Amino acid sequence: MTINQPLADRLRPKQLDEFIGQEHLVGEGAALRRMIESGNIPSFIMWGPPGTGKTTLARIIARAHRRAFFTLSAVHSGVKEVRQTIEKARKDQFFDAPNAILFIDEIHRFSKSQQDSLLSAVEQGTITLIGATTENPSFEVISPLLSRCQVYVLESLGEHDLSRLLDRALKEDVYLNRLKIEPVEKDELFRYSGGDARKLYNILELVVNAETSEDPQKQIRIDNDKVRQILQQNIAFYDKNADQHYDIISAFIKSVRGSDPNAAVYWLARMVEGGEDPKFIARRLVILAAEDIALANPNALLFANSAFDAVERIGWPESRIILSEAAIYLATSPKSNSAYQAINDAQQLVKQTGDLSVPLNIRNAPTKLMKDLGYGKDYHYAHDYPTNFVREEFMPEQIHRQKIYDPQNNKKEQEIRQRLKNWWSDKYNY
Repeated sequence: MTINQPLADRLRPKQLDEFIGQEHLVGEGAALRRMIESGNIPSFIMWGPPGTGKTTLARIIARAHRRAFFTLSAVHSGVKEVRQTIEKARKDQFFDAPNAILFIDEIHRFSKSQQDSLLSAVEQGTITLIGATTENPSFEVISPLLSRCQVYVLESLGEHDLSRLLDRALKEDVYLNRLKIEPVEKDELFRYSGGDARKLYNILELVVNAETSEDPQKQIRIDNDKVRQILQQNIAFYDKNADQHYDIISAFIKSVRGSDPNAAVYWLARMVEGGEDPKFIARRLVILAAEDIALANPNALLFANSAFDAVERIGWPESRIILSEAAIYLATSPKSNSAYQAINDAQQLVKQTGDLSVPLNIRNAPTKLMKDLGYGKDYHYAHDYPTNFVREEFMPEQIHRQKIYDPQNNKKEQEIRQRLKNWWSDKYNY
């Protein structure tokens, strides 16, 4: 142990009795504790927020039963690494020795093919799979693999647990227990931690390092103002569950909307380095393509949607390249929010005017009675006419002159504007 080793790693529990939090799983008589104590460990997945003890529990299980322990991160590992690890576990298996544990962090980032590569090893008992995910495994883990795993749900740490963790760090850490540290206020420390033990320890280290940089013997008083001030100075501090998460995604979206590819890729990199879910970023790009580019470049939505599909199939870390390409493409596209404005205006019009009747000529007429009542009468089928267009009234009479869609000043929509003028003359004479 050295002070260069992160505090969270120095204080990682090695036995179940040292573990803090998740009483519903590891408390006396709880399901996960009974499983660990029995030694009968099936494959399972732990689903919960960051810093709630998923990796620590996996290591405790392996240590408690002297099982070979292999770990892979979905961020850095592909199918090749998975197969190599499974093969190593197979070769290391002797007679009645228990099978190895393969721990996969962020298993939700594995693509379908990567998850498929685990199936036979899990089925044959070559490995016991322990997965960790911050996303709902019902949506992120393939059904054949999920059906072979128990799912345990971990919860964000409460204030009581965070307080115990803080006390433990100040009393037991080989470095901190030599310092004079007095936490006079803990509210902001716990708030910025967001129920994440690792983040709590990271913040504590930031505060302590800032205070001892000039005077190692200085008495350190931790209060709310000090925590806020030090975190504001460390702008790289990123929490995908806290306020800065929304600030950074906002900066990313506004950079793309503002047609600045440099800024777009920078904020994308901030999210990538901060551990943001790539599918969250991809979803935002799809929305942005429809809201901010739309008819100025109709291919933008297709491009963004294809990027989202590719991110799902490929997984991490290669998906960062796909996201970069999509962000640059959208940032350098012409912009229009006419479709966004149109649906907003149309919804407002509906709220103002209520349930106006559908004009008789465009009502459905599946029965003779309806036809006799005039449903569908005098409707003109556009494809029966030259250029597949004929003037017809499709709006309720009360609002038939209402303008909703207003083409904006870009090449594609200027073409749309001219086409509407040619078809409708005065009705679409903007």
